[in-house]
Amino acid sequence: MSHFSTVKTQLRKREPLVQALQDLGYQPEDGERPVRGYRGQTVTAELAVAMQEGGDLGFRWNAANGAYELVTDLDLWRQKVPLERFLAQLTQRYALNTVLAATAEEGFEVAEQRNSVDGSIELVVTRWDA
Repeated sequence: MSHFSTVKTQLRKREPLVQALQDLGYQPEDGERPVRGYRGQTVTAELAVAMQEGGDLGFRWNAANGAYELVTDLDLWRQKVPLERFLAQLTQRYALNTVLAATAEEGFEVAEQRNSVDGSIELVVTRWDA
């Protein structure tokens, strides 16, 4: 019998999380949504990604930890990559989006962005002071 699993994350802001999911090719739905699992079971999440195959992906706010947590039925995991790799990719995109937003807020512009073969991302930002 299948059940929902909750995975803690360090993802604390909604906007970079939504953008990170979109960057990875997912279409997140904002607002309270059902996350489907085994035999139509559902749990509610603040952010959900409906999947054609396997169980849906959801993110719930955990006020005690001050971060979103992933909720999904791991027995129905049918993503292209294993859960650990998915979370690593999501966290990387989240961090990139957070850094890009913070640098833009501080008046910096991205001069260069390089994606390395090892999967790392290098940013060069500049700012002209008058």
